This record gives sequence, C-alpha cells and structure tokens, in this order.
Amino acid sequence: FFQAEDGIRAVERSRGLGDVYKRQYSQNIYFGLPVDFAEIVGDNSIMREMLKFNEFILEQKEGSGLTIFDIDDTLFRTNSKVHVKKDGKTITKLSPAEFNSYKLKSGEEFDFSEFTNAQKFYKEARPITKMLNKLRGILRNIKKKPGSKMILLTARRNFDNKDLFLKTFKKFGIDIDSIRVERAGNIKAKPETAKKMIVNNYLKGDKFKRVRLFDDHPGNLISFLKLQDKYPEVEFSAYLVKGDKVKKYA
Repeated sequence: FFQAEDGIRAVERSRGLGDVYKRQYSQNIYFGLPVDFAEIVGDNSIMREMLKFNEFILEQKEGSGLTIFDIDDTLFRTNSKVHVKKDGKTITKLSPAEFNSYKLKSGEEFDFSEFTNAQKFYKEARPITKMLNKLRGILRNIKKKPGSKMILLTARRNFDNKDLFLKTFKKFGIDIDSIRVERAGNIKAKPETAKKMIVNNYLKGDKFKRVRLFDDHPGNLISFLKLQDKYPEVEFSAYLVKGDKVKKYA
C-alpha cells in the first residue's frame, strides 16, 4: 500500500468521526444524495437543471458518515482494457464492466497491465463532471466536520507510478490528499468480494452511523448491501451510477 502522505492509504482505524449531515440539506431524490446548494451548485444554470426533477426534501441527521466512490465509470471514463490471455496471446479485451462479470475459461488468465499504467490513466481519464461535482461538494462538508471519511474504492491494483496517478485527480481539482484510495485489485478475490472485505474493515474499525457507496456495477452494490446484516446499527445507502445519472439502488 502507498503511504498516507501520498493520498493513498491502507485500511486503518480512524480517531473519531464528525458529522457530514449535521446541517440541513436539500436532497434531490433522483440523484439520491445530499446536496448543499450554497456550496456545490453556486451556478444558476446547474440549479435550474437540478430543479427540473422537482423533488426535494429537507433532512437533518446526526452522527458520522463514510462516503465511498468507485473510480472507473463512476468518476472517470478511460480506454483501459483487461486482456484475457491464453497461451501467452490476447484472445479478447474487456472493459471494466465486462471484467466484472467475465468468468475465466480453462487455460485463460487476466492481464491487468493497462490498469496499472499511470501514464495511460493520466492521459485518457475523462471526468464524469456531475459525479466529480458531487464528490467535491461532499468532501468540502467532510472537511468542516473532522473525523468523517471519504474513500475511493477501485478494482485496480497498484499503479506503476503513484505520483502520476495522484496527479490525475489534482488535475481535475480533487484534493486527493484528503481522500483514501483503496485498491481491491491487490486482494486475490472477485472484485465485489474484495471491495466488500475493505468496507468491512472500515466498519469494524469505526463507529459509523451511515455508509454510502456510489458504483456503476450492480454486483458491487449488492455485495456492499449484504454487510447490513453484520452491522444493523449502520444505515446503508447504495447508488447506481450510469453515465452522469445516479439512482438509489434497492
């Protein structure tokens, strides 16, 4: 794992959590997450666009929260592919979504070299603007309530150049030094299982009132929600990201 000062940190216990939701927020039912319009919107054109949905409620919650974002096809789109190889030759290439459901056949193996290439990620990463806006807004609130957490939870393994990988986020105005990045690809398990293991480590190490996950793959959300039985005192929320749209996943 990379060191904490690099903005990528291993699972570790925190020391108390603040409250992301203490103030009142307007919540867009369609997007399914709290939005502090004074901090996030600040732009009448964006406000008008969001108001089209015409469904807002006010909520006020006490306690600590953990917010989790996937990276590929949730925050950024890239051209990176997982190669499926047999006898040393590539027989097909998989997008992140295809990889999540692909089952290796006899003699096949995965090649993740494109997904560990930081230079490729830096050059090709195309932001999903609405999701990055949400991330920035939530992060601003977390900073005002010390102790709450945000992590990025990716199916990727360690990159070959951690500094360049982190520079990609900084290029798009994300304070990556305030966010933990967990790489489920370092764990020898299916992506949804590995992600579940990481979230579990956070929940057993902290006293969270709520945890929410934004991910483009339903399998990851299903696996995440299965932790509810183990942590009945925690409020779980899962959000499915499709393009620039988000909806709550039941």
